[in-house]
Amino acid sequence: MALLSVIAYGSGHFEPGRVFCLIFFVWAADTGAYFAGKNFGKHKLAPSISPGKTWEGWAGGAALTLVTGWAAGYFLPDIPLSHRLVAAGVVAVFGPLGDLAESMLKRSAGVKDSGTFLPGHGGCSTASMLFCWCCRCWPYCKHSWVVSR
Repeated sequence: MALLSVIAYGSGHFEPGRVFCLIFFVWAADTGAYFAGKNFGKHKLAPSISPGKTWEGWAGGAALTLVTGWAAGYFLPDIPLSHRLVAAGVVAVFGPLGDLAESMLKRSAGVKDSGTFLPGHGGCSTASMLFCWCCRCWPYCKHSWVVSR
């Protein structure tokens, strides 16, 4: 959770919008993947780990995350579009990897779902696992933002 400090204090003072932005990116990736996978999914992403995940779902999640990155400019105008899109791209790649990692943990424990609190999201455990996985990748984005300024 120390990485939340790196995110929230991005420019020297506390900016909760950055944390919420990351949360929205994670939710967008998960939601887009769920709906695109349900409606268009044909090609399995990792059938032995998580048989319900598809490449089409991943593409839908990535697309919605990038759209969310673009739309975040209305709420966070101080972060340039290129930085928001890079952060959204990182979440679009590493979010599903975190989801697959959690699926592996659930399979090894013999648990199908982490809960039903967030329908379509696999429960609070899944959402928090995705968020934590993406938090680990955020400092690399932040580093690229500092270097590019």
